[in-house]
Formats: sequence, structure tokens, C-alpha cells
Amino acid sequence: MGKRIFLFLLTNLAIILTLSVVVSILGVAGGPDLGSLAVFCLIWGMGGAFISLQLSRWVAKRATGVHLIDGRTGDPTYDWLYQTVERLARQANLPMPEVGIYESAEVNAFATGPSRNRSLVAVSTGLLRAMRPDEVEGVLAHEVAHIANGDMVTMTLLQGVMNAFVMFFARVIASVITRTDDRRGGGSYFLVVMVLQTVLGILGSLVTAWFSRYREFRADAGGAHLAGRERMLGALRRLAANRELVDTSHQALATMKINDLPAWASLFSTHPPLEARIAALQNMR
Repeated sequence: MGKRIFLFLLTNLAIILTLSVVVSILGVAGGPDLGSLAVFCLIWGMGGAFISLQLSRWVAKRATGVHLIDGRTGDPTYDWLYQTVERLARQANLPMPEVGIYESAEVNAFATGPSRNRSLVAVSTGLLRAMRPDEVEGVLAHEVAHIANGDMVTMTLLQGVMNAFVMFFARVIASVITRTDDRRGGGSYFLVVMVLQTVLGILGSLVTAWFSRYREFRADAGGAHLAGRERMLGALRRLAANRELVDTSHQALATMKINDLPAWASLFSTHPPLEARIAALQNMR
């Protein structure tokens, strides 16, 4: 946990320093005219999201302790895992992703990376112990489908746009409320900006959470196409049977995780209920 927190802080510090330099070079300080403010918000909103995307594979490997495999380890399970990802990637017309294992009792796998050419598929040792090979293949197909769909880039674009809109409208509304365009001073202005960014950020998260749920259904369908619907259904059913072994505390690295939430909170969930995903696959033609 401490390592993940450190990497999170280090990543965000790198983003802040990088974007501060960019803003300084461009001479954009966030005002007072709307054009300058829009550029300022776009740089911070989109820039932060894309820097995070570029670092995603590096951060994921170090945060979870992923050990890369090459299909020649001599371990039958690990070599089969690599060869299965290789076959699925070939079926999806993708370059071969990096494949890794990380030591954890949780039942999980994830795909990450800044592009289809620089992607990573990682699987926990807990998942390999808990699932049969055909179920593992369903999970791997789901992850490969995420890469084929370009989900990491699409999610970054959406998050960046939402960040920019939240920053822009929070400052515009704050200017109207406090009746000042002075963005370099005025405690009331900055207080209103912070409150509005929080409120608008929560509303924006409803949009990004909805899209994240949508992309899970789409990745399930893609996984069914690559590995077969029964393997994909088997993987989801096995996950449902192992709910207590799924760590839901690290959403950024999860693509197969479970969310058991009350109805109102499900609006903020990045993953649909497993029952809904299973039903969608069963009804798929």
C-alpha cells in the first residue's frame, strides 16, 4: 500500500511540474480573458490525463510488482498464459502486449498502457489458482478486448475533457458569483472555485463512470468473440463465486473487479454488477 501511495504522489508531482513548465512557457496564466482561461484549463485538464496515460504501464508494473514473462520460463502455467495472450492478440490483429504475473491473493487481471503498441496484460497469482484454464482464457480475452477497443486512450480523452470543463466552468461561475475576474487574488474567488470544482467534479464522475461501465460490457462482448461466449461466461461466474477474494480498493488497475454497491452508489461505479454482465452475454446474439 505504501509503495502505491508513493508512486501516486510521485506521478502527480511529475504531472504538476511538467504542466507548470508548459503553462509558463506558453505564458498562459488562466485569465483574465476567456480564451486564455480555456487554454489554461485545456492544458491542465488534458495534459494531466495524457501524462498519466503515458506513465500507466510503468506505474502499474511497479505498483503491483508485476514480473514479466516471455513464454520460455519453463513453468507450464506461465508459458501457457503467455501463449494464450499471444494467440488472442493475433486474433484481434494486435501487436503482442507485455504479459506479466503479480503476487496477490486477489482474483484479478488488468490491461493498461498508452497505446495498442505499448500495452500490458497482467494476471494475479490468486486468479491463476482460483480459475480453470478455460475461465482464465475468458479473462485474458476480456483484457485483450480492452486493448483492441482502445479503451485506455478513449477513457483518457473523456477524463481529460471532463477535467478541462470542470476547471473552466468552475472559474467562470466563480467570477460571476464573486463579481471579479481577478484570478490572481481574492480569497472568496478561490474558495468558490474549490467548492465548484468539487461539485462539478462529482457530476463529471457520473459521466466517466457510465462510460467505464459501458466499456466493460463491450469488452465482455469482445472477449466472447475472441475466446467464445462460454469461456467468457465461465470467467464471470467464477468471479461471482469468489467475491471475497476480489480487492476493490485499486480501481485504476482493475478491469475485472466486482462492485457490490447500493443502487444510488452504483451510479459512481466503474464496473457493472456481475449479474448484469452475465445476463448481457447470455442475451447476446
